[in-house]
Amino acid sequence: MSDITLKQRRTIRPGRIFLYLLLLLLTCAMILPFVWMLSSSLKLNKDVFTFPMQWIPENPRWANFSDIWQRIPLLTFVFNTIKLSVIVTVLQVVTSSFAAYAFAKLRFKGRNALFLGYVATIAVPWQTYMVPQFIMMRQFGLNNSHLAIICLQAFSAFGVFMMRQFYMGIPDDLCEAARIDGLTEYGIWARIMVPLSKPAVSTLVIFTFVNTWNDFLGPQIYLIRTELKTIQIGLRMLISQYTSEYGLIMAASVVTLIPILVIFLSLQKYFVQGVATAGLKG
Repeated sequence: MSDITLKQRRTIRPGRIFLYLLLLLLTCAMILPFVWMLSSSLKLNKDVFTFPMQWIPENPRWANFSDIWQRIPLLTFVFNTIKLSVIVTVLQVVTSSFAAYAFAKLRFKGRNALFLGYVATIAVPWQTYMVPQFIMMRQFGLNNSHLAIICLQAFSAFGVFMMRQFYMGIPDDLCEAARIDGLTEYGIWARIMVPLSKPAVSTLVIFTFVNTWNDFLGPQIYLIRTELKTIQIGLRMLISQYTSEYGLIMAASVVTLIPILVIFLSLQKYFVQGVATAGLKG
């Protein structure tokens, strides 16, 4: 290797240093609220908003993490949230990947128009059809049940769009060879397309799980009984008309953040790859 090449590698450009510093500042800005939440979860209510802020409490109040289980039925709320998040995630992955395979690899009349019409629903705010949707669920007798939320969130236009973009990058010759070998369209989807789409599936799993886990308005509208409510509604129960238990709210928020971290950290390798490749083909 020549000396010029070594000098080029050893030379650090000022623009790259500035970029690293900018990324470091953005990272700190994004992490700062989580650090404040963790610090506040170990404080009394009167100490949460003190100024100057004490990032490391002198007397950490670990009792906050035990009190939250007594103040509200947190275990029930966590179980309900996990139940809804897992079921909705599985259904969205299956329906989105199956529909995306049809839009990407099958030829039928009106395919592109149907796909564009379906994807266009992403631009429609949920608030515009929230009331008709509630009336429909009530007429079906699904009001005040988890099944209402599951049915409404089992399909995702965004998931279909993302999975289709990924499937477009898989060669059509692979599907043709599978058809010649006698595989049906269901077999091609299950044995070829799904195993090859781990990055896209992992990305969809993370997005769907996080959105369902953090959903507040949907459960607030459809779930009335306490034993059916989710963790986001449970956090709201710690806020009364005159007082707010900020220490307990932060402690409960830390607990509810753990499943999301586990999901993301376990799928982050595929997640980064899926975000980078989902929009390359189309």
